[in-house]
Amino acid sequence: MSATECSPTSSLMTSIRNFFLRFLLLFSVGVFFALVLNLLQVQRNVTLFPPEVLLSLFSSAWWVPPSCGIAAAVIGLLYPCLDQKLGEVHHYKREWSSVMRCVAVFVGINHASAKIAFANNLQLSLSLAAMSIGLWWLFDRSRSGFGLGVGIAVLATFVTQLLVYNGVYRYTEPDFLYVRSWLPCIFFSGGVTMGNIGRQLAVYDSMDDASKEHTD
Repeated sequence: MSATECSPTSSLMTSIRNFFLRFLLLFSVGVFFALVLNLLQVQRNVTLFPPEVLLSLFSSAWWVPPSCGIAAAVIGLLYPCLDQKLGEVHHYKREWSSVMRCVAVFVGINHASAKIAFANNLQLSLSLAAMSIGLWWLFDRSRSGFGLGVGIAVLATFVTQLLVYNGVYRYTEPDFLYVRSWLPCIFFSGGVTMGNIGRQLAVYDSMDDASKEHTD
């Protein structure tokens, strides 16, 4: 009887623990992406920070990695939650190999934005937009994933505009108000990528919970 009474409490504690573990893992992934991709953009002079904050990789714009980490954790937790609320059914088998391929494509899109020379900004923006939609089509194809990705792109671009407007940092050759026109594509593909990671972690946790319930 006591084991039965303690079961709901134990299940709740396990869910809370899994939630924080997923948050920490997603936060770490976001910080890692921020450090690597920010370094790539700075090296190619796409983004410029004031000289006094560019003393080293980890001291440059110290707020960028934790901010990206928090955003990545929120996005990664929000995607599976939204799927559950909307009853979104995914017809494609999800596994870590697919998630890793999605990450590789996302990094490739960032690499293209920084290193590939296009004729003009419009051509670059259209190419990255096609790549980003292709990433969603290959690794997501859900309405919730597309809608949330667009929302993330709009919100993140707006926040970035405010930061650049207030002189926190700046973009070279801005063509979309204060930033580059391809920036929403990066945010969209990043949202889809973190969403896939968050979904896979949620699937793993649900399988673990189901296995424990079956054992009990």
